[in-house]
Amino acid sequence: MWRVKPLDQILATAEKKSLKRSLGPIQLTLLGIGAVIGTGIFVLTATAAQKAGPGMMVSFIIAGFVCAVAALCYSELASMVPVAGSAYTYSYAVMGEMIAWLVGWALILEYALGASAVAVGWSGHLIGLLDGYGYHILPHALTVGPPIQLGFMHGGEVGGIFNLPAVLITVFVTALLIIGTKESATFNAVLVAIKVAALTLFVVLTLPLISGHMDNFKPFTPRGWGNPFDGSGTGVLGAAASIFFAYVGFDAVSTAAEETKNPQRNVPIGLIGSLLICTVFYLLVAGGVIGSLGAQPLMGPDGQFFADGSPQLYGSAACSATHAPLVCSKEALAYVLKEVHQPLAGALVGLAATIALPSVVLLMMYGQTRIFFVMARDGLLPGFLSTVHSKFRTPWVITLITGIVVAIAAAFLPVGQLADYSNAGTLFAFAMVSLGVMILRFTDKDRVRPFKTPMVFVVAPLSIIGCVVLFFSLNNESKILFAGWAVIGLIFYFLFGFWNSNVRRGVVDSVDLEDHGSGQPPA
Repeated sequence: MWRVKPLDQILATAEKKSLKRSLGPIQLTLLGIGAVIGTGIFVLTATAAQKAGPGMMVSFIIAGFVCAVAALCYSELASMVPVAGSAYTYSYAVMGEMIAWLVGWALILEYALGASAVAVGWSGHLIGLLDGYGYHILPHALTVGPPIQLGFMHGGEVGGIFNLPAVLITVFVTALLIIGTKESATFNAVLVAIKVAALTLFVVLTLPLISGHMDNFKPFTPRGWGNPFDGSGTGVLGAAASIFFAYVGFDAVSTAAEETKNPQRNVPIGLIGSLLICTVFYLLVAGGVIGSLGAQPLMGPDGQFFADGSPQLYGSAACSATHAPLVCSKEALAYVLKEVHQPLAGALVGLAATIALPSVVLLMMYGQTRIFFVMARDGLLPGFLSTVHSKFRTPWVITLITGIVVAIAAAFLPVGQLADYSNAGTLFAFAMVSLGVMILRFTDKDRVRPFKTPMVFVVAPLSIIGCVVLFFSLNNESKILFAGWAVIGLIFYFLFGFWNSNVRRGVVDSVDLEDHGSGQPPA
């Protein structure tokens, strides 16, 4: 279970393709901004407010810093191993098969539940947009999940049945992925422009309101700084662990290392530049939210704070009021603008999110199928999962299974809880990548590194510590789910993957999905 897949074997795929180095620092920075800005800022601002109040501004800084140091570690491995598989492939080459399996298994949480979270966020914007114009097309019961109190899981709303719009957008994206439709660079650039324009509009309209509402920042940390070990997932650290979701996507920069001019210089510029710009954007947005409407968390009649996304929160008298607090909203930024008498701007921001967020669902589900495909190709998952459709030449079986899982999660769970579950897998994977960078500096120090992590023995430990602190700052539900998921994964590995691994059987496979022009499944 500690056997590794040699780097030379992994690189055989990449060496067959000659990619033109054409990307400069500006293109990389824009690529990162487009990948990072998504559901996190448009939706999770309300979740962060219930966990930390105005202190969520510090949460954005903490999450951004952890992402920055993790990104620098991620980039070194991405430049050395520029092939499909992400952190799973890197771990396989450095720390062995079992760790790689756990990382790949954890990435399922990142991508699949992340896609579910984005689908739920899109649903909230769509319903808010339609309701704003008087089109009450669906009953409330079909726009939210049911009230769930199942062991450690909670969420939904009283009267809810399932989130139909979230399911429909998942079905639509799944069909697109099976057919093989990919976004063009131009279309993606338009979506990036829409998202940035929406946030800019929000900042311009809300920041001037801060001077007249400074009391909204008091108390700044109504739920404290948070204790990573009390299991509540609240306070500034708890909010940072949730807000981490708002930054995930920077790996789009690191995986472009092979196509970058002077990657030693331009990759860190693109990474840190995009994360810095997004962090400043997020801080301005958070400041505008707090200064214009306020972001204090809600308490119940017993004097205890409501759990974010809980049926008790959404069913409270405050959330039922005409002008409900921010923490009750499922379309935070659009809702703020409507409450400060900017209904047109609110509608435009809601429309921008409604247009742009499906592309994030697509990218996350695409990433999920890619991880599954590579794991199946390596023999760690059943071979039928890597079956390529004879007509569309896409891994249709695993795409369909992924779509079903994403749709079920999106139908019944709230966005904040889905984001936390997703973050648990992401933080584990990032920590393993950071550890792998340090190990490779000793075990394969002579290998060419197009990008080298600066001060690696400072940056990598900071990344690991940051990921561990944020992981433990998640609520107990997320940690229990991750632990249970890992146990299930290990059981499956020792029942199937351990015995069927291509590395164990001596099978050399350097075939990537894009090489299958014939539509035949890989060996």
